[in-house]
Amino acid sequence: MHLLTIDWLLLLEKLILIVIVVMASLVIAMYETYAERKIAAFMQDRIGPNRAGPFGLLQPLADGGKLFFKEEIIPSHSNKLLFILGPSLAMLTAMITSAVIPWSGDINLFGRTVSLQIADINIGILYVFAVVSLGVYGIMIGGWSSNNKFSLLAALRGASQVISYELAMGLSLIAVLMMTGTLSLKAIVEQQMASHWNVLYQPLAFIIFFTCALAECNRTPFDLPEAESELNMGYHQEYSSMKLGFYLFAEYVNMFISSAIVATIFFGGYDIPFFDEAAHTGWGNWLALAGLICFMLKIGFFIFLFMWIRWTVPRFRYDQLMDLGWKKLIPLALANMLITGAVILWLHK
Repeated sequence: MHLLTIDWLLLLEKLILIVIVVMASLVIAMYETYAERKIAAFMQDRIGPNRAGPFGLLQPLADGGKLFFKEEIIPSHSNKLLFILGPSLAMLTAMITSAVIPWSGDINLFGRTVSLQIADINIGILYVFAVVSLGVYGIMIGGWSSNNKFSLLAALRGASQVISYELAMGLSLIAVLMMTGTLSLKAIVEQQMASHWNVLYQPLAFIIFFTCALAECNRTPFDLPEAESELNMGYHQEYSSMKLGFYLFAEYVNMFISSAIVATIFFGGYDIPFFDEAAHTGWGNWLALAGLICFMLKIGFFIFLFMWIRWTVPRFRYDQLMDLGWKKLIPLALANMLITGAVILWLHK
């Protein structure tokens, strides 16, 4: 009888990588709140946070501390179990999407080849969509369990928005998958390293995907679930303390992960532009570090783009939001998919 052999070192590698990715995501999300306020201040000719620490750099810690020590209120008429589950689910789904993102090439440590990707599964993109679609339950459960009609209306808005834009997002990616022939994010990056970035072949798919990413993250001009002018505050109106913090934090983690996925699928991931990695394999771990830095710069650019759009574009009306999703983006994505298929067929002939 053979016992199941477990590679304990591999298990330890993955555990350490998970801790690093989770902690990095949380720290980046924290400082996204600071960056958002500084960028907003710059665009509106204000100063922004500048009191907590040098240049206001400790402001995210002050905000976090404030949320931790605020009074914890659970409405007496709410469903208490679901009320707690809502923000937990929103945060969990935001975090576990990062499992399939390849952060850089392999590194060598103590004679072992270590992959800087938690799980290189051959259905990476399907996994991302499966997890992202679970995020809608966090919004719906939070809105419904609050037993507040405004929260419920906001949750319904959020759910219908996410479902509508997920469809266009999925269709826009089919054109890219027809070209790459794989669902593995690592394989997609490696293909782009060998030729050109996918954005050159599929600019329309990128525009549709990025627009849908804005809607998925509930960012302006798609922040209708939090339209305080009509719905007081949104689906998290009854929440306080760290439960509210989880909802607000999940948005920034989602923004970071969405930027990482856009950079991976369309902009070569950790590929360094105008640099032949294959000719510099002798650099070893330094090459992987350079790839990671390059990937982080691409992610930073897309995070800035999310914020830039927020402070320059006005919010849509709800009917305009639905019209854009169903009547514009989905037909465009379908047309792009058909044209891509026809071109591939013609080139193969």
